[in-house]
Amino acid sequence: MSLDLTPEEIQSLFTRSDGSYGFARWRRPIAPVVFGVQEETLQVVKGAIEAVATLAGHQMAETDPELGSNLMFFFFRDWAELLDVPDLGRLIPDLPPLVARLQEADASQYRAFRFDDTGAIQASFVFLRMQGAMADIPAETLALSQAAQIILLWADQAFASTSPLAVLPETGATILRPEIAAIIAAGYDRMMPPSANDASHALRLFARLQAPTQG
Repeated sequence: MSLDLTPEEIQSLFTRSDGSYGFARWRRPIAPVVFGVQEETLQVVKGAIEAVATLAGHQMAETDPELGSNLMFFFFRDWAELLDVPDLGRLIPDLPPLVARLQEADASQYRAFRFDDTGAIQASFVFLRMQGAMADIPAETLALSQAAQIILLWADQAFASTSPLAVLPETGATILRPEIAAIIAAGYDRMMPPSANDASHALRLFARLQAPTQG
């Protein structure tokens, strides 16, 4: 399988605004919980997480033995609502000034990660303010996009101008862009490290995208 991605393009997806390279994936099974939505949307979100985890060859679980839930989705109307969530300040350091910055920026979403001693993702927190354009996005599209963005630690601007999703012209169905799906699968290759801070890691991802598909 060849997806016309250069090593430099792959590297850019994990290169932060400050120029540093950073890659991380989950090691522990993902145990999600979703707040602020009705049951039907809850199932859509969990279904999207499961689909992306399956693509990665990664496991899901009902609970995390250390944290209970290690992937938390919060849907809300106003950033100030986060200040009223019990114990959230223990999970997100400096929550009040963070909320103030997000309000000032009129942000629609924010993701935070915690890491274990190997640098792998230990937990992730996804905050989605359902106002304006964000509220108009179909639940399936929003859930798949967010699932793709938490399955790996991407660069902060990786999807600033281009979505990780694509729409099939034949059916109108929303899918992960093939190159993004391939990078996720390559990142979870058993021979790849759970985290990396050297840009040579992008070359290893590139090599796996060029490998023939096993049949």
